[in-house]
Parts: sequence; structure tokens; C-alpha cells
Amino acid sequence: MKKLFNIKFPFALICCSLVLASCTKKYEEINTDRNTVATVGASELPFLFSKAQATAIPNVWSYQVAQNLFADQYAQYFADVATYFPSDRLFIRMDWVGAAFNPIYTDLVPQLQTIMQTADSTSAEYALANVVWVLGFHRVTDYWGPIPYFNAGKPATSVPYDPQDKIYDDFFKRLNAAVTVLKGKTEEQVFGGSADLMYGGNVNKWIKFANTLRLRLAMRISKVDPERAKSEGEAAVAAGVLTASPDDDAYIQRSEKGQDYNGLSIMSDWNEFRMSAAMESVLKGYQDPRISEYFLPAVKTGTYEGLRNGLTSTQQTEDINKAESNSHVGPRWTNPDVFKGGRPGFLATPQNVMATAEAYFLRAEGALLGWNMGGTAKELYEAGITNSMKQWGVADATVIQNYINSLSTPIPPNDYLNSPALANIPVKFDVADVNVQEQQIFLQKWLAMFPDGAEAWADYRRSRVLPLYPVANSDNPDIPDPKSQWIRRIPFLLSETQNNKAAVDAAVPLLGGPDKVTTPLWWDKN
Repeated sequence: MKKLFNIKFPFALICCSLVLASCTKKYEEINTDRNTVATVGASELPFLFSKAQATAIPNVWSYQVAQNLFADQYAQYFADVATYFPSDRLFIRMDWVGAAFNPIYTDLVPQLQTIMQTADSTSAEYALANVVWVLGFHRVTDYWGPIPYFNAGKPATSVPYDPQDKIYDDFFKRLNAAVTVLKGKTEEQVFGGSADLMYGGNVNKWIKFANTLRLRLAMRISKVDPERAKSEGEAAVAAGVLTASPDDDAYIQRSEKGQDYNGLSIMSDWNEFRMSAAMESVLKGYQDPRISEYFLPAVKTGTYEGLRNGLTSTQQTEDINKAESNSHVGPRWTNPDVFKGGRPGFLATPQNVMATAEAYFLRAEGALLGWNMGGTAKELYEAGITNSMKQWGVADATVIQNYINSLSTPIPPNDYLNSPALANIPVKFDVADVNVQEQQIFLQKWLAMFPDGAEAWADYRRSRVLPLYPVANSDNPDIPDPKSQWIRRIPFLLSETQNNKAAVDAAVPLLGGPDKVTTPLWWDKN
């Protein structure tokens, strides 16, 4: 790890800081007193929105310790080749994972609250602030479960944690209200266009995005609250979700100016992670044309190779497990001066937020559950594959159709542990067996959501349909047998137990179990 922060923010700073930070020089000029609230007018709101939007997903230098060393590995998109990282063996460095928690309270909450306090409640700006609020907070609660939510940003020496079911209820209310407002603003360009790092102020695309986020969250609760899930999911689809890749796909725009880089690109030439054996088994078995966009061939062999998650530091020194023997992340995130196949401008690669393909796979799953999703499970499944291929530059209709009709199955990855094939299901949709259909939808969705490990890990936990490999070794004392146990959540932060102890103590009973990685979240019923 070439750049790593020891992230420890006092909770009083997180929840009481009223300094409205911004990445723009203009905003720094008006923020002349760090101990008081600056006067903010309509002209400053776009800058606050940009900052909050960029923070809603792990960004820049925090990306590694917020996502890559945790969710990306738990989703088995990547595996470690750096012997000094125990995270792939399920050991959690609590001073690292705070990067997924603290920025939301310091760089998203104050900015969005200021927009909501300043803008008219019937404005598109107010509505978009609520959409980004849900985008940022749903990732946090899906790491920890109960979190400070309803009182976030309010001055207090101790801020209470809220139960996850109540937080999700608020998510749905915010998204529904936001879309209602935005439907009357479709001709507007919000925040001047340039301040909107995702859609350039295009309200119609934001409506689709908000509805797809609502559909994602509806499916998340489909086992714990199936009636509410069906209602929210059907309403989201009826209101209009993402339908056309690449036009509807959501990315945060990044820049080489001011070190506003793509977080995955920042890490890529540190030589610390590679393709997982799970990805190798599926991508090679399906002869998936996306493999050359997701990964580079291994330097040593010129072929696509992956390794199992959870290898010991000794096992990682074996030639077959070394960095040069396994596939580096793909060309769009790779420095061409360091790795053959990298692309110029890799640091400014737009950062994945949500793909159109996900909307189709969610709808396919909903159709299996009997929800009105505007199509059959087969139609929506195949549309999900088609849109994912288009997202990653596979435009040849014949290539896409051949893939959709393929009877090929995942293969053994020929790795150090002689792992079997990850699954034995083909791409071609099974018209008879619902259980196979469900596996196909989840496996293709897992491929399509790459490299968003946070969402893939949440998907795995809520369903356990995706057949990931057991972690080879566990360094977490709460998971002595990784073949039968899996990491279900992140424990409450040490900094929180030190600075917000009363609230954390009161939050533990909300979990329904101990504050451990093995305690499932509210929506995790497996």
C-alpha cells in the first residue's frame, strides 16, 4: 500500500462539523472562518453538490481502505498478492475501514443538508440532494447495519444509532418524493450542468437513476419484508428505470487536475491485487468477451489467471500466486508506463456508480418472484447481458447473441489450490428450472456489476445464490471455519466506541446479535 491513511475522526467532529468543505477554490475563498458557518447562497450550491456527489461512493485515496481491501475481496472480484495484507483472510483493520464511514459524515452530510436548507423543497436541487443522500448512506448502513442517521449533522456530544429497517424506510420515502419533484422539472438543467458529475444536469436520467436505486433497495429487503419490497420494486419500474447502456449508465467523472483521480486507477500500479480465481473460472469458462476490459493477461504467461482469496503470506510467495503470474485489473484503470496494455488518461477514468444492466437483472429477479417488472425473467435476463456487453464496448450483435445462447459453463481455474469450477450452469437461460434461472441471474449480475464490490458483496449476503469459493484461510477469530461461515458485516468502529460510546452501546441490541462480523444485517436472512 503506497498511500494509506490512519483514519481516526472524533465523532464530535464528524457530526458537529459545520465547516462546509469543498473541492473548489471558489468555495475555499468564502469559507474564511473554520469555526462558524459560512453564509451560503444559491451560487455556492453547485460546488457543494459536486463535493457530496464525489463522496457518495468511495473516492480518490480512500477507495482502497473503504472498498478494495474489504467489499471487493468479499465479493471475490479481486484477491491479494501483497503478503502484508491480512484483509483477504477476513482480518479487519478498524483504522482502515473508517474510510467507508467518516467521509459520509464530514464531506456529504453538511453539504447536502446545506442544499436542503437553502434550496426550495420543490426544486430539482433539493430532490437531487435527497437522491445522493440515499446513494451515500445505503452503502454505509449495508456495511454496519445500525448507523447514526436521523440525527447526523445535528450538534450533539453523542449521536444515536438508528435501526436499519427505519433507515431503509426513510430511503424509500426520500426517493419517492425526489422522483415526484423531478418529474415536473424534466426540461431543467440542474446545478448548471457542469457541477453534476454524473449526468451533467440531465433530470430525465436522474429520474431513471433514482428509480433504479429504489429497485435495488427493494430487492435488498425482499426476504425480510417481501410485501414492501414488491410494492417499492413495482412502483420503481412503473416510474421508469435505467433502460439503455451506455447512455443511462451512471459514472462519477474524474480528472487528472487536482488529483481528482479514479480510486481504482490510483491503486492499480501498486501491484497489490489481482484477478480472483472466481472471476477466472467464470470469465474463461464462458469465453466472456468482457475479460479483456476487466483484466490484463498475466505478465508471466500472457494468459488470464486468477488466485484464490485468503491465501497465507507463505502461500502468496509461491510462483503461481505472485503478481506477475496473475491478471492485473483492466486497461482503463492501468498505467501504460507501468503495464503493457494500459491506457493514457487512466487516472481520469470515470468511476462506476450504477449500470443499466443491473436494472435488468433486478427486474429479472423480480419477475421470478412474481413482481410486475414489464417483461419475463428470460427477456430481462437477456437484456441485462446485452446492456452489460454494450457498456464494456462489445457492440457486435452476433457476438452478444452467441454469448446469450452459449451452453459453456465455468471451468476449474487451475490455481494453486486446484479449485473446482465455480458453478456448472450455462449462460443460456434455463426455461424449465427456476432454481437454475435464479443462479443464472445472480451470476450474470455479479459479472455485470464489476468492479462495484460493495454492491456485489451486499447481493451475495442477501441471497447466497452466488456460489463463491470459501476463503482459503481466515485470520478472523470469529470465523474459525471459512468453509461454513462468511463475513456478514463490519463491526462498529473503534473510534466510535471511544468517542460515541453511549450511542454504540445502545446500538448493539439493534443488531439482534453480538457486534461481530458473523451477525447478519436486518435484510440478511440466510
